[in-house]
Amino acid sequence: MTTVAAYAAPAAKAPLERTTIERRAVGDHDVLIDIKFAGICHSDIHQAQDGWHPGIFPMVPGHEIAGVVTEVGPEVTKFAVGDRVGVGCMVDSCRECDNCKAGLEQYCTGGGPVWTYNAVGKDGEPTYGGYSENIVVDQDFVVRVPDGLSLDVAAPLLCAGITTYSPLKHWNAGPGKKVAVVGLGGLGHMGVKIAHALGAEVTVLSQSLRKKDDGLRLGADHYYATSDPKTFEELAGTFDVILNTVSAPLDFAAFLSLLRTDGTMVNVGLPEEEVNISLQSLFGNRRSISSSGIGGIAETQEMLDFCAEHGLGAEIELISADQINEAYDRVQASDVRYRFVIDNATI
Repeated sequence: MTTVAAYAAPAAKAPLERTTIERRAVGDHDVLIDIKFAGICHSDIHQAQDGWHPGIFPMVPGHEIAGVVTEVGPEVTKFAVGDRVGVGCMVDSCRECDNCKAGLEQYCTGGGPVWTYNAVGKDGEPTYGGYSENIVVDQDFVVRVPDGLSLDVAAPLLCAGITTYSPLKHWNAGPGKKVAVVGLGGLGHMGVKIAHALGAEVTVLSQSLRKKDDGLRLGADHYYATSDPKTFEELAGTFDVILNTVSAPLDFAAFLSLLRTDGTMVNVGLPEEEVNISLQSLFGNRRSISSSGIGGIAETQEMLDFCAEHGLGAEIELISADQINEAYDRVQASDVRYRFVIDNATI
């Protein structure tokens, strides 16, 4: 066991504070990663505040991790000391169920994935995330960061990137397809970049036109304000795919009306509140509503390679560790463009 510095929430809704945690010794198939940067995801805030379910405290959030390998176990074959790597939302799974064998570890049915933090590992110990100096992870749940991506802008791709890439690929966003991205935030801005790079015609649907210039710069072809009722009249029956990135209840009937025949609305945001959907809003045009959760390890690597090929990094604001609580407040106020990233050298 090794003692390392970290930032943790000591209890639900409590400010994060500097502390120390214990990391396990490097096992036969493990890599030790010196964390250089960690993104702040809105889900970090949900979990630190017990927004979705009771958490495990003290909690060290962070599942957008980019760093450098500093030690490898004797049986490691995939990585070497000095490699630039990333860790996303999960650090283990059963590896034996059909989903795991199919590369869909995020949908593990053999007990579920072991999340990077706020979970219990197979050793019975709590998992701690990326707001820390280092992390020990099995090589099978580590991905390589291509040389074309700097580590700071790559870190948010480990959640925001794969969370948007996976559904866009699954629902065949590409040339000839019209894709709407609801919300231009940490997830939404990557959804716009990736959908554009895939070749789709991209529309941003945001509450206001405040970020219109940004949306067009990031790759959107069109930008509409959902606060304007005329938007829903003008765009009725338009889209093949609607990627909903917001974690708040919406008027789903209104958004579903924007789908063309056989269109799908995919939800990647997860509101804390229950939402209601009328089946009547799906009738008539064989519309569908669905969801998607991150991606498997192989697909995460595919996403990183795709982003490097197309020069897609996250739009970030780099902060020091002592600014984490302020950053949480600003995320909740939608005051970030578009992802806070912690410089872990300041921990």
